[in-house]
Amino acid sequence: MRQCWIGAAAVFAVLLLAGAPAAGQNKAVAKKAAPAPRMPDGKPDLSGVWDHPFVVDMSKDSTSDRCGAAIRGCSQKGPGGELPMTPWGAEWTRNYDATDFDSSGQCNPLGYTRSQNSPTLTQIVQTPRDLTFLHESFFVFHVVYLDGRRHPTFEEARETMWYGHSVGHWEKDTMVIDTVGPFFGSPMMILDTRGHPMSDQLHVLERFNRIDHDTLAYGVTIEDPKAYTRPWKNNRIWKLMPASEEIMEYACSENNKEVREGLISTKPSEKQKPPGK
Repeated sequence: MRQCWIGAAAVFAVLLLAGAPAAGQNKAVAKKAAPAPRMPDGKPDLSGVWDHPFVVDMSKDSTSDRCGAAIRGCSQKGPGGELPMTPWGAEWTRNYDATDFDSSGQCNPLGYTRSQNSPTLTQIVQTPRDLTFLHESFFVFHVVYLDGRRHPTFEEARETMWYGHSVGHWEKDTMVIDTVGPFFGSPMMILDTRGHPMSDQLHVLERFNRIDHDTLAYGVTIEDPKAYTRPWKNNRIWKLMPASEEIMEYACSENNKEVREGLISTKPSEKQKPPGK
């Protein structure tokens, strides 16, 4: 996808040769990773342009998912089995048909979890008051508030949302992000490309830990009582891109020829009904 990935592969090959043991040596000495940078307040600085694995199916490990920086160590580990779906969630997934409806197919935002699952880059900008995620996919942003504010109630929320409302706090060196709706929910949004559903009750809990300069450990817990019988988790590794890397303007709305009635359709398929219908 990117010339820089090809260049990274070439650089990696050179590094492998350079790191090979010389004649008479028993083994190569591994280079220790640089420590994670820190903010003036001593907290880890999560800022940077990050590559992350393309998570097609959140129930599975990333043995076959592509990642632009795969050679540099991106990874994804699912919950270790089938997702614990409610009867509605299981039925919805069985009947999922991307050709019937998919927000990305109509050039609309992917939604919170699918942006984190996307194979394109994400830039994180950190200040003491907030974190901002700049997603290259579909040219969207999301702000996480670190100033101690609470989530709005459903009654206080001004509208349903593609990305929800996020607040964060530090637990030692780990950034914990809590995200709630009200979300559009299925069929407007889905959790992953496979089509696992979500509802307006989705609750996302994420943990970010910059374990060294180039590595970000990412964990996400999904809770949605309408779609799943219990919470379940994913664990992933993100990798830092070179300092010269820039996110691009990746949008497709100018090419959208299939938006119905000038707006995105909210009518679900007869096979994909919202919970309780």
